[in-house]
Amino acid sequence: MRVRQHVNPLDPHFEEFRGVVPALPDGVDVECEVGCADAQFLFERAAHAPARIYIGLEIRRDFIAHVTKRAAERAAPVHAVLCQAQLHMDKVFAPGRLARVYVNFPDPWFKRRHQARRMVDDVMIAQIARATRRGGEVFVQTDIWDHAIEGMSSLERDGRFVNAAGEWTFWRAGNPYGARSWREQHADEHGLPVWRLLFRRL
Repeated sequence: MRVRQHVNPLDPHFEEFRGVVPALPDGVDVECEVGCADAQFLFERAAHAPARIYIGLEIRRDFIAHVTKRAAERAAPVHAVLCQAQLHMDKVFAPGRLARVYVNFPDPWFKRRHQARRMVDDVMIAQIARATRRGGEVFVQTDIWDHAIEGMSSLERDGRFVNAAGEWTFWRAGNPYGARSWREQHADEHGLPVWRLLFRRL
């Protein structure tokens, strides 16, 4: 499907929460992908572990309808919620509700004047820390070196996470979750480097 590739998350239009939050019954593990796009990663996760609920946070409205339709067709426990994750994650999840959070290949925003739009920063990590339960996992993947370093810095600095690979060390054991986004698939097929981070909530 054709959807605008990039939108400015700092646009005032996105300050208001307009998403619909699905029911998240107690006792069911919930996983979240921040910036899910078409939720390919989450659909593969759902096929791998169907007893969980999968929530994708996405700022582009067209993807919400696409994911909702696809989930209904497959009877998959996947939901997309329209939101600006840095502002609204606390409106979607109660504290400690998430078993796992994924951030897969966020937009690079290469130009210096656009770097404030990057998603993985101290604000986003604070939102993730609030929503993730003790022992829960945060997994970040990117093919952009600057993103990898910035993400690691924010996670190490927050103080509520421990690096599963060792302090200030990238996760080198590959993707352990049995699912790939389209961007990861592309990187694998073309031999592109991917930097990964795996942290656990204290």
